[in-house]
Amino acid sequence: MKRVIQLSCCFLLAGCAAWAQFPGVSLPKIKQPGFKADTFKITQYNAKADGITLNTESINKAITDCSDKGGGVVLIPDGMWLTGPIDLKSNVNLHLEHDAILLFTKDKSQYPIVEGFYEGLPAGRCKSPISGKDLQNVAITGSGIIDGNGDAWRMVKKDKLNETQWAARIASGGVLSADKKTWYPSESSLKGSQAESPGVLKDGRTLKDFEPYKDFLRPNMVALYGCKRVLLEGVTFQNSPAWNLHPFLCSDLTLRGVTVKNPWYAQNGDGIDLESSTNTLIENSVFDVGDDGICIKSGRDEAGRKLGKPTENVIVRNCTVYHAHGGFVIGSEASGGARNIFVYNCSFLGTDVGLRFKTARGRGGVVQNIYVTNINMKDIAAEAISFDMYYVAKDPVVLAGEKREAPKVETLPVTEATPQFKDFHISNIICDGAATAIFIRGLPEMNVLGVYMDNMVMKAKEGIVCTEAAGIYIRNLKLITDDARPTIDINNTQSSLFDTITSNPDVALSFNVSGKNTSDITITDTNTGRASKNVKFTDGAAKGSVVFKERKE
Repeated sequence: MKRVIQLSCCFLLAGCAAWAQFPGVSLPKIKQPGFKADTFKITQYNAKADGITLNTESINKAITDCSDKGGGVVLIPDGMWLTGPIDLKSNVNLHLEHDAILLFTKDKSQYPIVEGFYEGLPAGRCKSPISGKDLQNVAITGSGIIDGNGDAWRMVKKDKLNETQWAARIASGGVLSADKKTWYPSESSLKGSQAESPGVLKDGRTLKDFEPYKDFLRPNMVALYGCKRVLLEGVTFQNSPAWNLHPFLCSDLTLRGVTVKNPWYAQNGDGIDLESSTNTLIENSVFDVGDDGICIKSGRDEAGRKLGKPTENVIVRNCTVYHAHGGFVIGSEASGGARNIFVYNCSFLGTDVGLRFKTARGRGGVVQNIYVTNINMKDIAAEAISFDMYYVAKDPVVLAGEKREAPKVETLPVTEATPQFKDFHISNIICDGAATAIFIRGLPEMNVLGVYMDNMVMKAKEGIVCTEAAGIYIRNLKLITDDARPTIDINNTQSSLFDTITSNPDVALSFNVSGKNTSDITITDTNTGRASKNVKFTDGAAKGSVVFKERKE
């Protein structure tokens, strides 16, 4: 059985070197910005680093002057600079010195409701602390800290805090939900949580209609819309009200050497959500956040499909993700599609899921041509690798006392709202600890299609779950589980190969095969003789659906 790699890439190939891990495949080339040496210090505009003075006007004036005079560097010197929202301008490099802290005010009156987007939908949101629209040649650099004062905005679930932290949160003010399980910073925030489609601009609603629950419309900290040649380098971005970094409809974006931090309990506290953007490099960066770490999106449902802008031509390399719902993630709002994405030389340490690909009926969109190699994982709370087409907006790890039922399985008609996952290439994975090694769950009407995995060593409590899939090729996997007899569950899966999968020393694998649609499964392994005796067929699966073959050396 030959492995065929078909590419439909439209990269900017000129001058690109071939990627050694995939001979014949070239990486996209990302254009870099450049700036004049002229420097505009914010102190020249009467800014004061006392942590009290609101420097919004001074900083924005410096940025405007810099841009109007042909561009250059706007310098944030050492010190603590309190400010309201900042508007970036073309040809400006906002540069923070090493001991500079750009601290955004807790005063929500400084953040008016403006038109923007939320998960691809036109929406009213409070103005982002840092924003830019339709800019060219823009950067945020240096080695200082940008702090969004996110705790002033965020709701917090009781299950996320210990007793002391929960008591302190209640004592700080705010209000509780009716079930006493969620703390909100204000009545306005609580009211928004109870509204239907809060902030979404539909059915004739205007921004004024959202004022009663303004506090609920938390801004993303850095929002860049329609920008070209963008550089974020060296800076620490932390404590965002909602998503931390949100490039939308951007091109030629470089994220290099940054640190992105949020408290682990930060609801919607994603690291970076790269949405409907093209030609992006994310490298040498660290993420430790409350939701997904490095996430690829392209709009939600009908609005995302109508926009039709996939996120494509992306490189993610040499990054580390600590706490996050997922280390590298695609979805679930990927209705415009995602393609030609390369992830390599990364480490995920303590994330809920390592590689996380999620979608749901109604999303639509095609996610394809995804290449991942050289990934190290440790202490993954749920799945090391997860493909889930039944995504629901819940934490990947089931909380104590929480009950979740498996989704109802039914076959629905294929429409433009049916999502697709196909053509994934994953290799050279080491995972030291996970609840489940590999989890694949497609839809009956649209299987996960064409996943090629090779050369992996995985320690996990449980083995492999593969349901409603086709063209799954797993080769050279060393699977060590807590179970004395590692299990591979195969359900309604077709035309797939499990080749050279070894387990705990001197222990044969156990296969559970189910579903009347399971067919053409080949299992080739050095323990084939013993493994063939450890197969259980249930739920209509035919014994002839699985063939064991001796490995030919």
